Parts: sequence; structure tokens; C-alpha cells
Amino acid sequence: MARTKQFDPDAALQKALELFWERGYEATSMADLVEHLGIARASIYATFGGKHELYLKAHERYVQSRDPGVVELLSQPGPALPAVRGLVNAYAEESIGDERRRGCLVVNSAVELAARDPRTARQVAASWDTLETALTSALIRARAQGELSGDRDPHALARFLLVLLQGIRVLGRTDPDPARLRDAAAQALSLLG
Repeated sequence: MARTKQFDPDAALQKALELFWERGYEATSMADLVEHLGIARASIYATFGGKHELYLKAHERYVQSRDPGVVELLSQPGPALPAVRGLVNAYAEESIGDERRRGCLVVNSAVELAARDPRTARQVAASWDTLETALTSALIRARAQGELSGDRDPHALARFLLVLLQGIRVLGRTDPDPARLRDAAAQALSLLG
């Protein structure tokens, strides 16, 4: 007869997400996971398949908790540019206010693992593609509604904003100088008119 799990896998995954987000992949050992999750190593392997698989599942959960909100914000009816401006400013303010300096797990994963881990690279690329697509759609709507000059390329602007937003996350983790981040956001937004 199979034994029943003595822990909640969903709660364990959330705890793992928090630990990986705080420390990163490499700095989180299996012993750290055992201690933080409060479950046996064998249970981690049996439920999640090991540290790397657990990391990928935690990363996926992080993305699923964040990306839909951005898409929803940028796809609301009405004027589109206020939503784009709000998103850029929110990235800057969240990075400034991140007292724990955890940054963004997607950006952290890109910097730490994506160059050598194809599965992580695919997850990072998918998240960035989602953001770029949402920004492009919002900027196309803004141009169609007369909010954005007709000579502006929505796709190129979306790519620029994607790079800016990820840069804000990196600086926010390492040097969250409020003036630097707010000035960068303001300069980027000035390109929108």
C-alpha cells in the first residue's frame, strides 16, 4: 500500500520558490531545501525530481504568478499609454522598495543559469516574450488611438522597454539608487511622447 504524503507539495513548492528567490540556485543546497521545506530529501526527490526540477517548477510558479497580471494591466480597454507608463514606473518603484534585494526571479535566473541551462533559458525567454508581446500590443493600440506618434515602431519600443525593465531589475538588486532608476524610467517614457 502506498504511503500518503506527510506534507503539502504546493506549500513546499512555495517555500522552495522563496528560498531560491532569496539565495539563487547555486547557493541553495539540497540540505538547505530539506531544512527550509521541513521534508526529507527522499520526499523532495520523489515529489519534485531533485533540486534542478524543483527549481524549474518554482521558477514556473513565479512566472505564472506575475506574467498574467502584466498582460492584464497592458490589455485593459481604454487609453494604453497610461498602463505602459504605470508598468515602467512600477518596475522602478518595486526595485527601489525591494529592501531584501531579491530582484526578479526571472532576471536572476537569466543571469545565473540561462547561459548554461537550456531549460531555464527557455523559461526566461518565454516570460520575456510574454512581456514583449503585451507591450507591443499595448503600443499598437496606443498608436491606433492617437496616443503614440504614427512614426513610432511599437515592436521596437516594446523591445527597448523590455530591456530597460530587465535592467531596472538588475540595478534594483545591486544598486537601487532611486534617482538612477527613476531618471532611467522617465527618460524611457519621454520616448513615448
